[in-house]
Amino acid sequence: MASLVGTRIRVLPDLYPPFLAYNRRRGISISKRNFSVVFSSTSPLTNNNIGEKDGNVRVRFAPSPTGNLHVGGARTALFNYLFARSKGGKFVLRIEDTDLERSTRESEEAVLQDLTWLGLHWDEGPDVGGECGPYRQSERNSLYKQYSEKLLESGHVYRCFCSNEELEKMKVIAKLKNLPPVYTGKWANTSHEEVQEELAKGTPYTYRFRVPKEGSLKINDLIRGEVTWNLNTLGDFVIMRSNGQPVYNFCVTVDDATMAISHVIRAEEHLPNTLRQALIYKALGFPMPYFAHVSLILAPDRSKLSKRHGATSVGQFKEMGYLPQAMVNYLALLGWGDGTENEFFSLEQLVEKFTIDRVNKGGAIFDSTKLRWMNGQHLRALPSEKLTKLIGERWKCTGILTESEGPFVEEAVQLLKDGIDLVTDSDKAISNLLSYPLYATLASVEGKSAIEDKLSEVSDSLIAAYDSGELLVALEEGHAGWQKWVKGFGKALKRKGKSLFMPLRVLLTGKLHGPEMASTMVLLHRAGTCGVVTAEAGFVTLKERFTTLRQVDWEVLIKDRPVLESAATVSN
Repeated sequence: MASLVGTRIRVLPDLYPPFLAYNRRRGISISKRNFSVVFSSTSPLTNNNIGEKDGNVRVRFAPSPTGNLHVGGARTALFNYLFARSKGGKFVLRIEDTDLERSTRESEEAVLQDLTWLGLHWDEGPDVGGECGPYRQSERNSLYKQYSEKLLESGHVYRCFCSNEELEKMKVIAKLKNLPPVYTGKWANTSHEEVQEELAKGTPYTYRFRVPKEGSLKINDLIRGEVTWNLNTLGDFVIMRSNGQPVYNFCVTVDDATMAISHVIRAEEHLPNTLRQALIYKALGFPMPYFAHVSLILAPDRSKLSKRHGATSVGQFKEMGYLPQAMVNYLALLGWGDGTENEFFSLEQLVEKFTIDRVNKGGAIFDSTKLRWMNGQHLRALPSEKLTKLIGERWKCTGILTESEGPFVEEAVQLLKDGIDLVTDSDKAISNLLSYPLYATLASVEGKSAIEDKLSEVSDSLIAAYDSGELLVALEEGHAGWQKWVKGFGKALKRKGKSLFMPLRVLLTGKLHGPEMASTMVLLHRAGTCGVVTAEAGFVTLKERFTTLRQVDWEVLIKDRPVLESAATVSN
């Protein structure tokens, strides 16, 4: 694993006397002018002492409970989980609920449920506890207060009494001068007496962090490589609001440090936050973690994936019938691969294969079509009993069947599974099987060739076989009975292959395409005798099908046949 390059900061001599005194004891070399501060590789302030052996790795996923778990957040959680498990480390769940107006316990619970559904079980968190709790930011205010006061005492932070109007005026002036909209430092160097005067008046104030006016900060991101920021673009920033509430970047730094987080793996949109957080780490004397910023998940048009592109939350995909193992597999491949052509991994295999250096820098395209296809592969890879149970319960729940198990369910699942990518697809698959759209098929473009192949003659012979009882007897005997009967039927009509089975499919199923005929006919016969199909399922029995066949006026159909639509549309 790559190590973090030493962080370099240049500061002016009159800004940080407490800072410099505080850090002379920590391996910092200081020049006589402009104080070029270099954190040495042996200093406890660097992150080079954070290893990956003996379970030292500690990562965290820190969602904000203000909505549903986005697939981007789920992928970030997955990468953290895989990294921790692959290193024998700990996966920590922390709830960042400092946005008190938007944060809800309902949203928090939904996030926890979605992570559990994906199989991403955490070692420490708000529900399981741990040595570094509490694990909700709203319960850690005393800790933020403690460290903000420490920064105030050391001179890294000062009280700022600027009103909102003053701050807005600063922004306007900066814009007119084409300068970055940074704080001008009005209260950075005021006297003790001036501060005490404002305190006596009860003037509201924030805590601002002193940012060096010169120099740069450089990190070696484990995914993006070397990243550098110029400090003169930042300005002194607020870490505590006037109402006593901590600001995000301060909370995150204190939390990650006090929870001993060794690697911060998060979305690239947080990359700009790293500068502020790094300065806070150094000011408090905390070891810096390794940073790894994962690219965004993009829509097919390469814009950021959002609701306008369709389903984007884990909960939505769960409701749509996706399997957790398929979601995990697909999310892992959004920006990562093991270097082979293999696309199918279980969670356990991902833990074994995952390395952070194979995570791509570029944005990953979210392809819902591929996700659906991948889900189908995982669905059909399930053990037969589990697949049957899953789909059988679905059919009973949706009111298609009265039972969720039994011979009919088992045979139906085996027959239809190749056309099912989502569990919810099974409703349409069985409804299509049970339906009999004969007239629509005959009126379709593709139905023309079937009619012209003397379909009426095959129909007459088929009706005769049904009336004599030989067809029903054959179906009672199952696949062997059907095969024996159809062979004799074809021989009598001097038809075989497509010439035989195409007209039979049209006449018996009402469609030009479908699953294997023998299994289809045996199942349709069973559906009419076992009583498991509900009246609401739209099932047309064999008896009703033959009643329809008797009523077909073939002469009229051949002479004056309207073309409605394709058979593919009819069968769907």
